[in-house]
Amino acid sequence: MLVHDVRSDPDMDVLPQTRADFDAALALYEAPPDKGYSLTDCRSMVALRTRGVSEVLTNDHHFTQEGVAIMFPGP
Repeated sequence: MLVHDVRSDPDMDVLPQTRADFDAALALYEAPPDKGYSLTDCRSMVALRTRGVSEVLTNDHHFTQEGVAIMFPGP
């Protein structure tokens, strides 16, 4: 099963969802009403910020609004 494969891969990090991380994501989600972030996006942005990641493999422009470079830009 894919989930077990990912969790057992030593090159993959599966981050726990802590209350503090959720609260930080929720604060980001509630703060910019003009940006249209999903709560999932906000949780990812918090994880990226916490880990010092500045590039992400996505085409979601919302990440650029938070200063993260997207490595798979859309058309």
